[in-house]
Amino acid sequence: MNVKNKLIDSLRPLALGALLLCATAHAEVRPLDRVVAIVDNDVIMHSQLQQRLDEVRQNLARRGGELPPGDALAAQVLERLIVENLQLQLGERSGIRIGDEELNQALATIAQRNNLSLEQFRAALARDGLSYEDAREQVRRELVISRVRQRRVAERVQVSEQEVQNFLASDLGKLQLGEEYRLANILVPLAEGASPADIQRAEQRARDLYAQLQRGADFARLAVANSASENALDGGEIGWRKAAQLPPPFDAMLGQMRVGEVSEPLRTPPGFILLKLLDKRGGEQGVVREEVRVRHILLKPSEIRSDAETRELAARLYQRLRDGEDFATLAKSFSEDPGSALNGGELNWIDPNALVPEFREVMAASRIGELSQPFRSPFGWHVLEVLDRRSSDASGEAREQQALNLLRNRKYEEELQNWLRQIRDEAYVETRL
Repeated sequence: MNVKNKLIDSLRPLALGALLLCATAHAEVRPLDRVVAIVDNDVIMHSQLQQRLDEVRQNLARRGGELPPGDALAAQVLERLIVENLQLQLGERSGIRIGDEELNQALATIAQRNNLSLEQFRAALARDGLSYEDAREQVRRELVISRVRQRRVAERVQVSEQEVQNFLASDLGKLQLGEEYRLANILVPLAEGASPADIQRAEQRARDLYAQLQRGADFARLAVANSASENALDGGEIGWRKAAQLPPPFDAMLGQMRVGEVSEPLRTPPGFILLKLLDKRGGEQGVVREEVRVRHILLKPSEIRSDAETRELAARLYQRLRDGEDFATLAKSFSEDPGSALNGGELNWIDPNALVPEFREVMAASRIGELSQPFRSPFGWHVLEVLDRRSSDASGEAREQQALNLLRNRKYEEELQNWLRQIRDEAYVETRL
């Protein structure tokens, strides 16, 4: 995989949406160019469409997918550009700005995910024909789209505690917190308030596609040419999902589908969907958390007590503890950790990951009932004693968080598709292909 592809893959966690390595409605206009679409207050140029088409063809070729007819592909790509353009215009009107610091951080994160330094990342981009400045602009656009969706869609998605508990108690919740599925889809859209004739035509179109798939047609090719889903240009692939993230009845049917199987078209609010199961993997095991019961005495250097003097005091207290003095009594008298001093220095049961590395490492090396030598952390000088260790089952807490994420993602996906269709329907769009 070259760096262009890695850039795309790295950006997907930052923002759901379109392919990045392309020109958009704000790219530089080339000589002898022409307008292929008017979108509200902006335009899309033929050069932008051509550049995106080239990128899509390259991606499909790398995956080994068969290309759809040129006209169908051009129409599909133009539609994606239109929807992206509308979101960028919304961001501009909303005053969304991405500063240099945020851009630099995003690019540094992408480089890190590819195990590259920033200098190596720049060089790799240049080898693949993409300048660092172009990459910054692509990241900026995708961050704007992400911010727009956060304001217009994600902030409206609410999941109540009762919904989480109901889901966990349901047969579906118990089942679907297990296996995870890699999926692709084809969406045949339905406009809001579609007439019975429109619904019938959409259903027939979906059934025609299903019939082609049953005869061996390439799913990715049909998705690129026909799907109205936002991931159409990725061959319809939507990645790994829990079944609970999908609208009924797909959530219940996945457990019975075989890898490679395609569902019959089913009606959902956005339209008729065909779902292909690309792969699946086993359910999550119970979450076991290691916890330690520990107590400590903390001494902090100050203006009236130097670091060396604080270390000497910690050494004297350590010797007094070795000589048999009571830990709790000395902690109450000397410890400068307000959260534990009055409790005899006890931190009670704690997850080691919640502690600073210096404290965690000494604690891990200490046996139960063993007093540590004085040691330094960012907070000061410590003496600690491990009282006990246990393995705590945190699966209940993890399951609640998992259920919350699944329900929120499901609502977000449905709301996003509805919102994208709404802004598209309300926009003035004139195409000139």
